[in-house]
Amino acid sequence: MASHLDPQQHPGVFLRHLFDTAVARAQPLLNMPGLLPKPPRGRTWVVGAGKAAGAMALALEQLWPQDAPLQGLVVTRYQHTPLRPPGQVPRIEIVEAAHPVPDQAGMDAATRMLSLVQGLTADDLVICLVSGGGSALLTLPATGLNLADKQRINSELLACGAPIGEMNTVRKHLSRIKGGRLAAACFPAQVLTLTISDVPGDDPAVIASGPTVADDSTCEQALVLLDRYGIGISAEVRLALETGALETPKPNDPVWAAHQVLMMATPMQSLQAAADAARAAGLNAYVLSDEVEGESREVAKVHAALARSAARGHGPFQKPCVILSGGETTVTLRPQLAGTPKGKGGRAGEFCLGLAMALQSQPGVWAIAADTDGIDGVEDNAGALVTPDSLQRCEHLSLKPAAFADRNDSYRLFEALGDLVVSGPTHTNVNDFRAILVL
Repeated sequence: MASHLDPQQHPGVFLRHLFDTAVARAQPLLNMPGLLPKPPRGRTWVVGAGKAAGAMALALEQLWPQDAPLQGLVVTRYQHTPLRPPGQVPRIEIVEAAHPVPDQAGMDAATRMLSLVQGLTADDLVICLVSGGGSALLTLPATGLNLADKQRINSELLACGAPIGEMNTVRKHLSRIKGGRLAAACFPAQVLTLTISDVPGDDPAVIASGPTVADDSTCEQALVLLDRYGIGISAEVRLALETGALETPKPNDPVWAAHQVLMMATPMQSLQAAADAARAAGLNAYVLSDEVEGESREVAKVHAALARSAARGHGPFQKPCVILSGGETTVTLRPQLAGTPKGKGGRAGEFCLGLAMALQSQPGVWAIAADTDGIDGVEDNAGALVTPDSLQRCEHLSLKPAAFADRNDSYRLFEALGDLVVSGPTHTNVNDFRAILVL
């Protein structure tokens, strides 16, 4: 869509254009050139996991010298494997597994990856392709745990509102492949990790629970978090955490001697691309941060206050403008009330529902919030749109936004309004994207 699209005439379409621009900036094929090393004297193996892993693998196949050996295995989310371009010879196997709650397919893929990297030499190279979602997709329970245990723990972590860094501290210490353990299995081969960030701060040790990155967190910290959020573990696993038997490889471990981590794409790059598109359309553009965390509905209240101030000609933002932010908010699920349907929707929809209520039908303000992987939680939408008349349309349809909010049911509200944003899988993932248009 052309950057000269008039936001005054088509505000909703323009906001979708900004989202598409942000997603396009994070595509693997755009960002991988220039990051790849020369083929090694030995073999080149490819492993990896994440929502962008399939697209990253196809980009690597296209860019790697055709006369140089290349083989391996990556795992991505179901229905997130892009089509190979016509004539491109398959060299990397792409399998699919469940996200956000792991399944047997992810466990099988993790087992195979560890097997692939056994017996390598210093002449061999392992290229690890890592993106958000890899924590669930690359599942190999620690001793004393089985898949059902990991599924339960993962579901409880998702429901309790824990920040992603805390979630991954727990995941790393309850895994045989995360928290640097995959890199340890590759030793003494050279390891190049190419990663797309979906976490606040772009810490590669947090992305997908850092399967090939040194881990600073500890068993003790993981145990504290499990207790804080009331997540039960067996006496055997508790003892293993207490004694440090499940400790991860630390930065001073010799396995990191021949290891390099390169960041392929970040949330800030995508936010800046959207800001450039907004300026090209004659708007002022302000990027708040790419590290926004907290409860989606509370974050929405802050954004609404800024937008209302700008709409009234106050504060630091001069209209017409776009206010952009990224990061990873959370949703703490509320207990399901008897006689009500189970809520549907992810953190982007929850943000939009909270924003619509907090804006109080402020004239001249539109907004979009969407997950850049194209999937908001586990639904089929990326997010939703908010318009100045969202609340009036709710009233016309006899919909009570507060009731939908009480049961975390943003999807059904915006579905009824016709304001879901549906993009399908985007084959990348730089986390939350939010844009508020003030005219």
